[in-house]
Amino acid sequence: MHHFSYRDGSLFAEDVDLRRIAAEVGTPVYVYSSATIERHYRLFAAAMAGTAEAGKAHVFYAMKANGNLGVLKTLAALGAGADTVSEGEVRKALAAGFPPEKIVFSGVGKSESELRYAVAAGIYQVNVETEGELDLLSKVAASLGRRQEAVFRVNPDIGAGGHAKITTGSSENKFGVSFEEVHRLYARAANLPGVRMMGLALHIGSQIRETEAFEAAYAKMAQLVVALRGEGHRVDRLDLGGGLGIPYDIPADFDHGPGLIEAYAAMVARVTAGLDVELGFEPGRLIVGNAGILMTQVLHLNPRPTKQFAVVDAAMNDLVRPAMYEAYHEIWPVREAAADARRIAYDVVGPICESSDTFTAGRELPELAPGDLIAFMTAGAYGASMSSTYNQRLLVAEVLVKGSEYAVTRPRQSYEELLGSDRSPPWLA
Repeated sequence: MHHFSYRDGSLFAEDVDLRRIAAEVGTPVYVYSSATIERHYRLFAAAMAGTAEAGKAHVFYAMKANGNLGVLKTLAALGAGADTVSEGEVRKALAAGFPPEKIVFSGVGKSESELRYAVAAGIYQVNVETEGELDLLSKVAASLGRRQEAVFRVNPDIGAGGHAKITTGSSENKFGVSFEEVHRLYARAANLPGVRMMGLALHIGSQIRETEAFEAAYAKMAQLVVALRGEGHRVDRLDLGGGLGIPYDIPADFDHGPGLIEAYAAMVARVTAGLDVELGFEPGRLIVGNAGILMTQVLHLNPRPTKQFAVVDAAMNDLVRPAMYEAYHEIWPVREAAADARRIAYDVVGPICESSDTFTAGRELPELAPGDLIAFMTAGAYGASMSSTYNQRLLVAEVLVKGSEYAVTRPRQSYEELLGSDRSPPWLA
């Protein structure tokens, strides 16, 4: 479930009227619900705690989904770990209060400076994705007098996901070492001075709403654990990644119950039974997706003979998912519509000079007027984190709600900040 609902004719985030946020912070604006984040994390963590022998299960929140400092601090306070994919994310995780021993560093293209920072910080685990990275990690760690604990991310050649661009487990994708190579690489790692190989990892994709592909990939990994141990290798950890999906087509009375999470947990327990490994999980979208909305204001209506455009002040630089993935987001009016309100099919579009700056086409909505506020629902994941300043548009504000309070956790960028980041070459000064 989420904590956005209508009260007295207006849409609320927990106990805060969204019209108040629009008046005081402006639009466009991302709004996140603490209660939803907390509920989804606790629900997932409790389910995963029963999947591993002796409770050896770790939940590392995938920061790439939403790196807002307020969101991160909320999850760190709940005891979550952090799954990071850059030095910047490692730094921000530490700043948000995640202990280094709860930070995993993933990603296919880690640089020497990034690895040096992560190793020096004392992070829990590096997920190694190439042979070159293995050698580089060993060199960096040895130069620091460390032996970094690591796992191999393996590509199981089983891809899944809600879109081709978020499928990561196929042999056609760039991620991970192949099954054919992992035996040789594991043996090589045993003789390197700066690495202590602890196990395996995988991640097959994102926005997966069924367990069959997960089960096929995890079964292959379980067999690999047994085979590597048979070769005399230490395999204590199995990082199963993230990717469990969420519903985007949510009506106002939808209760996001635990059915899929429970089915996933039961499958994991069954497939990994008897392995005696520490399990790692890296949920992102599942935790924050339904916890956020993007609120925007209608600027203009542009009627045509065959369609009606509603131009809003948010754009594809603020929420790129519809343009990049053909993604669907429910659209709710902030002022609750009457049951008998006239409904019109709108193309809801932004002001950017791209035809792809379209959030939806032909969507039936209560009749809109300039000045009306609408909310793109389920925008808490890969919304603000993928935003940009394309067309020299300002990065929007982000707000975290807690009960009847709210705080601006990322102020709206100013034009002075936007323009001040540029430098003129000396011959044009």
